[in-house]
Amino acid sequence: MQFSVWIEAARLRTLPASLVPVLVGSSLAWKHGLFHWPATLVALSCAILIQIATNFANDYFDFRNGADTTERVGFTRASASGEIAPNVMLGAALSTFFLAFLLGLFLVFHAGWPVLVIGILSITCGLLYTGGPFPLAYNGLGDVFVFIFFGLVAVMGTYYVNAQQWAVQAFWGGLAVGALSTMILAANNYRDVHTDRKVNKKTLVVLLGERFTRWQYLLLALLAFAVPPHFYFRESYDSAILLPMILILPAAFLVHRFWTESRKEQFNQILVRTAQFMAAFGILFSLGIVLSR
Repeated sequence: MQFSVWIEAARLRTLPASLVPVLVGSSLAWKHGLFHWPATLVALSCAILIQIATNFANDYFDFRNGADTTERVGFTRASASGEIAPNVMLGAALSTFFLAFLLGLFLVFHAGWPVLVIGILSITCGLLYTGGPFPLAYNGLGDVFVFIFFGLVAVMGTYYVNAQQWAVQAFWGGLAVGALSTMILAANNYRDVHTDRKVNKKTLVVLLGERFTRWQYLLLALLAFAVPPHFYFRESYDSAILLPMILILPAAFLVHRFWTESRKEQFNQILVRTAQFMAAFGILFSLGIVLSR
């Protein structure tokens, strides 16, 4: 079995969804003089492991549920293609979740029981995203899960393990990050709408239509861009916090392509570009936080 198959199954192209929240949360802790590098490093490791484990679990459960058919235009799924046996994929998912839990125990001892609650909820929802009797992604709740856990929870949780206290700025930062993460999911689900509809996978685009998802993608981008000005006008950060605004033009081109592209196979590239946009926004936003006086 080739290592590259596991790399593809991990979907590393979407890792900004786990990297950016930790970057933003730890930057806010740095700004407040509460940065703790061991906690940040462990939080980053846990976030990456939970995302990879969730991707492995999705690979397994989507195959078991019949969602990954030969008609699918998305990236190759290892279980469906036969490159990795389904039981091996499930074992990899559970093992990766367990490793994240073990690493997270350091954060529990460092910052207390709230981290344990966050960790257990994150792992449970990662499994229930496509697994269990009521899989979130199959019942229109995938976007809610991603917005909350890859946005609000991830940013606020990262800040908390550094500072051992909560901050409203982490909530606002979590809104931007959650919006960006959900944009990635929107591109993914828009691409798969036809095959998802056939297997009764009720994503938001299946339930509410392609027009809704085009507006969703636009409004999520606008929400992300609304956060830096909030920090500038309401949180007394200086103009450095507005660094992400230089991405407005590239974002506009991305939104325009999302709205006008009719070939679903092209949404593989749009998904990758959305993840790259999230990474660029997260880096600039974090840099703005650190540089602001």
